[in-house]
Amino acid sequence: MSNSQEFLIAAETVKKLSQKPNNDELKVLYGFYKQAVVGDCNTEKPGMFDFKEKAKWDSWNSNKGMSKYDSEVNYITYVNQLIQKYGLSN
Repeated sequence: MSNSQEFLIAAETVKKLSQKPNNDELKVLYGFYKQAVVGDCNTEKPGMFDFKEKAKWDSWNSNKGMSKYDSEVNYITYVNQLIQKYGLSN
């Protein structure tokens, strides 16, 4: 099953924010995105000193069991919140 058109539009729109989201916001986006595209986390947890990859893995794994539909809805909702916060670049 492919991702919805709304999800794909949100994934492109987030790249057009007038300001880059902070690291915490990026982790939330990553977790919902990976859950919507791949499903439950299917990779080994990175080592404790690989901070960036461990944070990404934790974010994705925190959505374990969430349906693809719910992940897409959460991603789209979050992107809309970021648009309200940062606006879009011209």
